[in-house]
Amino acid sequence: MAGRGRGAFTASGGEQRAGGVPVATVVSEMKASADAPLLAIVGPTASGKSALSIWLARQLGGEVVACDSTQLYRGFDIGTAKPSEEERSGVAHHLIGVLDPREVATAGSYRARAEAVLADLRARKRLPIFTVGTGLYLRALLEGLADAPLRSEELRERIWASAESHEAGHLHRMLKRMDPASAEKIASGDEQKLVRAIEVCLLARKPLSEVHRSGRNPLRGWRTLKVGLSPDREALYERIHGRTMAMLAAGWIDEVRGLVASGLPEDAKPFDFIGYRELRAVLRGQMQLEDARAAIQQATRRYAKRQLTWFRREPQVFWLTGFGNDTHIQQRTLSSIRTQL
Repeated sequence: MAGRGRGAFTASGGEQRAGGVPVATVVSEMKASADAPLLAIVGPTASGKSALSIWLARQLGGEVVACDSTQLYRGFDIGTAKPSEEERSGVAHHLIGVLDPREVATAGSYRARAEAVLADLRARKRLPIFTVGTGLYLRALLEGLADAPLRSEELRERIWASAESHEAGHLHRMLKRMDPASAEKIASGDEQKLVRAIEVCLLARKPLSEVHRSGRNPLRGWRTLKVGLSPDREALYERIHGRTMAMLAAGWIDEVRGLVASGLPEDAKPFDFIGYRELRAVLRGQMQLEDARAAIQQATRRYAKRQLTWFRREPQVFWLTGFGNDTHIQQRTLSSIRTQL
């Protein structure tokens, strides 16, 4: 059954037109001066966001824009669940594989790239359909970024040194003392985000969560429609387990072996992604493959739970209980969107 929050758009029972005008015409006649529609599909990993987005793009004359911090990187393909060339066939995709693994992805740089894509899609009268795995990136795009202090390499080095001289979990405990609200949202093992949060707290002399509430510049010229996928938890976990097995069967460990052999630095950010760190440990002889598989599945379940927690706070989402490749979910979503175009 579908649920909806305050202000979310509603289902229409299969309407095929928007205001009596064919949907393709509505999309093609978007005016440069009017707020154009932007569709965002949110939900946990393995919920079928890509499948739904691609299907909707074919129905509505849209193009897919990835909103995922892992899919930005070139070469890290299988474990980040990038849609295959076959799945993308006939539908243009943006912001997939645009970063070198040595680069650092930020919410700010993502917003700049996404705004450039939006300008192009608006000029060509195409509907943007965002597949959102990283909620912070969507928030940065739609609500704008806080006026956070720039990076301080000297301070970051001191924070890293402190982490190395203490036992595991030190950074998370440190942030919890400074900013409990931010510590609650960041996993204890995500050291990159913890370091940045601590850095901001120290430089701004106030909690990161307070910094984020000030100085934002929201996206203008676009009207956002949000769809949320929320499958049954047990069914989602079963799909996560099966997808992990399929990724391994598709040559995931060979992909990691090739990335290691390519000469990438050991501290390249993508090596910290779920699965890549475990499979690199397998290649080093530090972990058995079966243990790595179980660890990947567990970490992915936890990540899916964190994503749902984040997205449940997102306003005006039309929630659907099911997977994005389910024909009923697809038709419900299409019917709802058509009433808003």
